Amino acid sequence: MSSVTNHERPGVYSTYDASTLVRSSGGSQTVGLAAQSTGGSPGTLYRLSSYQEAQSAFGGEDAMTELVKLLFQNGAGAVCAVPVEDDDYTGAFALLAAVEDVRVQVCDSTDLSVWQDLRDSVSAASQLRRERIAVVEAPAGKTAAELAQLAGSVNSERVVLAAPAETQGAAGRVAAALAGRIAAETDPAVPLGGAVLTGLNGLETVYTDEEIDVLVRGGVTPLEESAGTLSVVRGITTRTKTGQVQDTTWRELTTIRIVDDVIPTLRDSLRARFRRAKNTEQTRGAIRSQVVLELENKLSREIITGYDGLSVTADAEDPTVCQVEFSFTVAHGLNQIWLTAHITV
Repeated sequence: MSSVTNHERPGVYSTYDASTLVRSSGGSQTVGLAAQSTGGSPGTLYRLSSYQEAQSAFGGEDAMTELVKLLFQNGAGAVCAVPVEDDDYTGAFALLAAVEDVRVQVCDSTDLSVWQDLRDSVSAASQLRRERIAVVEAPAGKTAAELAQLAGSVNSERVVLAAPAETQGAAGRVAAALAGRIAAETDPAVPLGGAVLTGLNGLETVYTDEEIDVLVRGGVTPLEESAGTLSVVRGITTRTKTGQVQDTTWRELTTIRIVDDVIPTLRDSLRARFRRAKNTEQTRGAIRSQVVLELENKLSREIITGYDGLSVTADAEDPTVCQVEFSFTVAHGLNQIWLTAHITV
């Protein structure tokens, strides 16, 4: 087994992996925002709990204020905003990476290199026990095939690319609306398909079923507009490959959201109860009971559908380390219902 951590700091650490099953024949969350602004101080982190606070900080007509408004309109619990100057998104991402309670992160850039920097930032933050996902939006005028290629250049279970672009409006508005909606979701196992987005001015493109197939298989989250209502067709991450091999393990957004619900819950629970404890058989038995309790809770809430292989042992090489290993199966969202009718005339 690979080492979870090489650090000496006491604490509860975690790692995870996933594989596709092969068969025979949390209240609203905090959103981190990095965006262009003419009203705020670049390189400064603003913690906001309302749209009015954004108006005071950046001005009523500022692009940052409008994005904060969309985040709150769609359900964000709080916003940590960092104004960007001269396209220095890297500095803004570094500030947001240090904020522990950010669970969704968004930026207003439609540049691939910025997306890749954002991917690297959220991945590094997640490795440091600050799990989060990022949301970006498609550039205007791109075809479904071109967007799938862009998503493949990001290829991360922690990055969501939304398309198409808005009919009119500043960059980042679609991403902000979707990020706010994700932050509002309280059950990570419920699929995002059908979730309504508010505050947008319409979408530049109406995708055909064939184009939606290309987008979903290519790692793009498609949006649609019907009777003036904008909604998500299907929540997808940009992760479609492992190495150069096509892999759908992480394609559904619910998968990483469930992982980010289960693992931190267990970690926080064990940290709270075993901050000062002995690595004895009795303590390990108590740890096992606590893990079972938390997993049974996730099972009863249908966030996971099962767990197995739970073992709690003292590390053979370091007697101060307790190894907790288990596997669990994520609950799958319901994306389609197939009806087959047999008609007698």
